[in-house]
Amino acid sequence: MDPLVELCARWKIEIIEDAAEGLGSYYKGRHTGTLGHIGTLSFNGNKIVTTGGGGVLLFNEEKEARLAKHITTTARRPHAWIYFHDQIGYNFRMPNLNAALGCAQLEQLLAFLSSKRKLAVRYGEAFRDMPGIKFVVEPEFARSNYWLNALVLDEKFADQRDLLLEQTNQHGIMTRPVWVLMHRLPMYQNCPRMDLGVAESLERCIVNIPSSAAPNAAAGEQRV
Repeated sequence: MDPLVELCARWKIEIIEDAAEGLGSYYKGRHTGTLGHIGTLSFNGNKIVTTGGGGVLLFNEEKEARLAKHITTTARRPHAWIYFHDQIGYNFRMPNLNAALGCAQLEQLLAFLSSKRKLAVRYGEAFRDMPGIKFVVEPEFARSNYWLNALVLDEKFADQRDLLLEQTNQHGIMTRPVWVLMHRLPMYQNCPRMDLGVAESLERCIVNIPSSAAPNAAAGEQRV
């Protein structure tokens, strides 16, 4: 983020930081989602804390936060009985039941993070001396929430990724490939793009492995 922040400051570009999976992760002592002008966190069903869907916006300025709340609550001016909307708005309010679920889970966030870190340590020990495979760990300047654990195969073994996925799933271990790159999707295939060799290599080599926060879940019982 440091060079990106520097570049955007030079050209007066505001950073909207997508930290969807980053709850509980830190970059050089700062929580993800707080490094840009505005940040976002996801509470989707597969995240560390979930409300079943939706998420939160993070602001540095109260004025902008109030504007976002206004727009996401149909841009209705407060009034006891008159429904007057002063601009285009959207009904993006989180239902109270979903919010209650999120609040209850936030109270357990530290326990979730501890459980995921313990699982990551076990994975690190298990794969440390295994040739051809690298378990992804946090860099020294960061602290990861280990939301989704991943292996990266050596490029020379990339052609065996699908076999690994097939055999692990056959044995009840739910592994997954990384998401398909956007420029490979039908609606974006003809869009302009730069050289994406690094991303394409990672797409060929990444295997996502079970990452449940359940403290008593054995590897074979976990889900990605």
